[in-house]
Amino acid sequence: MATTKITIPLDSKTARAYAAAGREEKRKIRALLSLWLRELAAEKYSSLESVLDEVGRKAKARGLTAEKLDSLLKGA
Repeated sequence: MATTKITIPLDSKTARAYAAAGREEKRKIRALLSLWLRELAAEKYSSLESVLDEVGRKAKARGLTAEKLDSLLKGA
C-alpha cells in the first residue's frame, strides 16, 4: 500500500516518546493510528470513545500491554 506523510501536532511529551521509540514500536504506533483514522473516516463508529475502545481491543489482541503502552508514552 502506498503511503503519504502527514503532520499531526502533539504535546511535547508525546512527541518525545514517539521519537524515542524503537523502530518496531513506531511501526505499531503508526499501524494503530492508521487503523483508527481509517475507521473514523468510514464512520463505522458512533463516537470517538467507541473507536478508541475498538483500537484498544485490537492492540491488546496483538500483544500491546498497558505496561508497553505506558513505556512508549513515557519515552522509555
